[in-house]
Amino acid sequence: MRWASLIAPGAAVLDVACGSGRHLRWLAARGHTVTGVDRDGTALAALAGTGELIEADIENNPWPLAGRRFGAVVVTHYLWRPLLPTLLDSVAEGGALIYETFADGNQTVGKPTREDFLLRPGELLAACAPSAWRVIAYENGFLSAPDRFVQRIAAVRPPYRLAARYLL
Repeated sequence: MRWASLIAPGAAVLDVACGSGRHLRWLAARGHTVTGVDRDGTALAALAGTGELIEADIENNPWPLAGRRFGAVVVTHYLWRPLLPTLLDSVAEGGALIYETFADGNQTVGKPTREDFLLRPGELLAACAPSAWRVIAYENGFLSAPDRFVQRIAAVRPPYRLAARYLL
């Protein structure tokens, strides 16, 4: 919700690993055309009528949205490193990437604990750097209640309007 102002009004939004659809529903209620992708068909069935829903195992099968671009891509509590370049490419020019997931250090307070599921320091920044994304916000640290280590980025894909006011 904090970075939703980066998404153009009415823009198409992709929610990756959307699960029960908390973000999908919230964005649809604000007038966005939403697409959710998840491997859990039961969770997607509960979202019927919310938007375009795609059941797919995005870790073991081809990307089901090849060639499509969205005004925003939202990812929370999901990490599959081989998919990062595809997710970045799925953001339309001037569109937003809003990404938050668990970070290194989380293994000291709870699950996930496997390195495969924990971002390394600066990893989201590094992912956005090669294509000169405009990083609006980046956070890497500890949150409490529940205790967890997270990394977040809100970034806009070039070309972006230099005079645009990206609210903090």
